[in-house]
Amino acid sequence: MKYLIKNAMNPKSNKKIFASIASSMLFVSCGAPTIISTPIENIDTVPLKNIVLTEAQLKNWNSADLKKDTIPGMSVNRAYNELLKNKNGQTVIVAVIDSGVDIEHEDLDGVIWTNPKEIKNNGKDDDNNGYIDDIHGWNFLGDSENENLEYTRIVKKLKPKFEGKNFASVSASDKEEYQTYIEAKAQLEEEYQKAVGTKTRYEQIIQQVKPSHEKIAEVLGKEDYNQNELLGVKAETPQMQQQVALLSQMFGFLQKGETIPDLIQNIEGGIKHFSEQLNYHLNLDFDGRTIVKDNVDDITDVTYGNNNVMGPNPDKEGIKHGTHVSGIIAAERNNGKGVNGIAKNVKIMAIRAVPNGDEYDKDIALAIRYAVDNGAKVINTSFGKYFSTHPEWVREAIKYADEKDVLIVNAAGNEGLDLDQKAVYPNDQTDNTSEISNNFITIGALNYEYGSNLVASFSNYGKNNVDAFAPGVKIWATTPSNSYEYLQGTSMAAPAVSGVAALIRSYYPKLKATQVKQILMDSGLSTTATVVVGSDGIKSDKFTELSKSGKMVNLYNALILAEKLSK
Repeated sequence: MKYLIKNAMNPKSNKKIFASIASSMLFVSCGAPTIISTPIENIDTVPLKNIVLTEAQLKNWNSADLKKDTIPGMSVNRAYNELLKNKNGQTVIVAVIDSGVDIEHEDLDGVIWTNPKEIKNNGKDDDNNGYIDDIHGWNFLGDSENENLEYTRIVKKLKPKFEGKNFASVSASDKEEYQTYIEAKAQLEEEYQKAVGTKTRYEQIIQQVKPSHEKIAEVLGKEDYNQNELLGVKAETPQMQQQVALLSQMFGFLQKGETIPDLIQNIEGGIKHFSEQLNYHLNLDFDGRTIVKDNVDDITDVTYGNNNVMGPNPDKEGIKHGTHVSGIIAAERNNGKGVNGIAKNVKIMAIRAVPNGDEYDKDIALAIRYAVDNGAKVINTSFGKYFSTHPEWVREAIKYADEKDVLIVNAAGNEGLDLDQKAVYPNDQTDNTSEISNNFITIGALNYEYGSNLVASFSNYGKNNVDAFAPGVKIWATTPSNSYEYLQGTSMAAPAVSGVAALIRSYYPKLKATQVKQILMDSGLSTTATVVVGSDGIKSDKFTELSKSGKMVNLYNALILAEKLSK
């Protein structure tokens, strides 16, 4: 499942946008660049300097500098201006394993990888890599788009075997599989009821809000009225009084700059989301894989899919996620168009393997191997799930990438969970503590509000299973058909780090993937502040206890440390 958050009807999102100044690293230049850590007891004595972000600052906040801009970004602009000016790097291929990428986008078309060993559209496997006409990558989903969640597939597969049985009645050899079935069945039943209930509530809300808005818009002669204008309406009937009261309440759910039409759009998006859950994700009678015509339980069955990395839908609706991720990493810089990606000198290899639903372990394992074999030095994996039928296939692919010196940047997930207590897939651990390789880095999401709300409320965390944090709230980037949108999730935090990693590998190509991972973790900014974690807003912990490094990835620092280690 793609790690993207939609904020329909989320009162916790109605917060003022603040950032504050603090710095946990000082930079000193005396011969070779060095990094000197600020004594940790001094960090929290720096006075807070709160500012309200302008639209321009918000669109670029992940590149801002905490010290110079008082915004907790990754110091990208500062790094380009002070460290990379007049320097040339090597081209680095970054593989985006995702829902697909709009390779025709005005801000991406110049950074899309082209397979130099393949002759376009001749119907032959010119480079003998097993994939015919893989010009810009590969589509492991073929013409499929929608899928079950993994626990739905597990219930569907095991129901004939275990329905009506209990733990005592199954054989010893089947007990582990039976336990998986019971856990998956419980998850399916819980999520199904939740989807039905939430969809019904959203439908009830929209049935009241939409006609109320239409009436008030007619009276005011405008769609984008503010709350003061609403309260100034002379409500002459009990019905209009109710409409004004309802819409006034709805203003409490809006983020800065949003209007009632935005709220209506969000609610309708929520209805669509839960409808898709009921129709596809949680539907035992739906099978989206039959169109692919492969055996998902056979890792040696590899002759499937096609070269259409934009997927089968002509309106490109299903590839928004992968297009946004790609833009965060490498949208063409300084071309006068929508957004600057984090990294220059990058070519995006598009690999479609994440459907609208849960990805298959087989597709992910083969996608990682495809990326490695075709020259990627960084792989972005902004997806995940909490059940896995063949995790060993993916872990073997991760180890293969490690052997070939490829870094994998992985999103932590959006359920506000402690991953030390709840496993998420893919991961690089077999027992929650021991890593199978050292080329896999998991990233949580930061908010633009520096202070107690620094960690995104949706972001997973974990002292052992999350490595670092990066910007992931309200990120402006490319979406299909030459459009741009704010999206958020750990899906947006991971590609920010992929961009930093790609720049390190571009300018310091002798550094190994394992060294790049360590640089990302060691060079970040930190704080001793206590921050809120989890979507309920109740739990809090020291920021340093929420990831292995206890830090926020910072490009400026990372380049300085990379320079030092490369000598």
